[in-house]
Amino acid sequence: MSKQRRPGQEAVTRKGWLRANTWLLLRRASQLGILGMFLLGPLAGLWLIKGTLSASTAFGFLPLSDPLTVAQSLVAGHVPAVEVLVGLLVVLAVYTVLGGRVYCAWVCPINLLTDAAAWLNRRLAIKGNLNLSRSLRYWLLGLIVISAAGTGSIIWEWFNPVTMVQRGLLFGMGLAWLLVAGIFLLDAFVLRHGWCGHLCPVGATYSLLGRFALLRVKASGREQCIDCLDCFAVCPEPQVIRPALKGDKYSSAVILSPNCLNCGRCIDICPQDVFCFSQRT
Repeated sequence: MSKQRRPGQEAVTRKGWLRANTWLLLRRASQLGILGMFLLGPLAGLWLIKGTLSASTAFGFLPLSDPLTVAQSLVAGHVPAVEVLVGLLVVLAVYTVLGGRVYCAWVCPINLLTDAAAWLNRRLAIKGNLNLSRSLRYWLLGLIVISAAGTGSIIWEWFNPVTMVQRGLLFGMGLAWLLVAGIFLLDAFVLRHGWCGHLCPVGATYSLLGRFALLRVKASGREQCIDCLDCFAVCPEPQVIRPALKGDKYSSAVILSPNCLNCGRCIDICPQDVFCFSQRT
């Protein structure tokens, strides 16, 4: 029996391991570096960033506010402080330019967990039998906003795995372990990319911000595609690739979907160097 081919093998052979994993390594450095800056304060007294990814102050002067958190506060009837609104504008500006779901790929620590689950899923060739619409995350986002208005509270923070993990690393995970384990098991054994690709309301929020983002992935060398399908295998949102990669010569080679994470994994893993980062036009 022939050994099963794994996505990325040909890219490593042609380009070398480093070039086949460049953007992945940079993402890991970004995710772990940002998480480390949050933890340095309480653990070592070096307060580079105070707060959580829902609301924080970076370097003692730069406020950062999560759009979903601010939206819940507004509909709950709470008037955010000026600093919170300034933090919201900063976040909106950055992610509107870079792509909203850059947050998911380059900042969110839960992505480390879901990427590990996706790797295990591919390694074991597991085909889950659960089929969920990717639009479900937007319905959950709407439900959260409605619930915040009805309860008068920022209800998502009761369940937010990002906040729970950040606090858990400092004070002990407790019941947060159950949520983390549940996300991992869902993605690994039930539905590949189940959390980030189908359920996460934070990702849904940031995808709305990225609708007109300037930074995009482009299939600039799509005529060189050999249909190995490695990009589809590793992409957390594979449905965004086809219009750019398989369109005719008159269609745009730019991935325009706001659900693209700009993670760069398709750039890494393509043995033909079909993809690159580019601008919207």
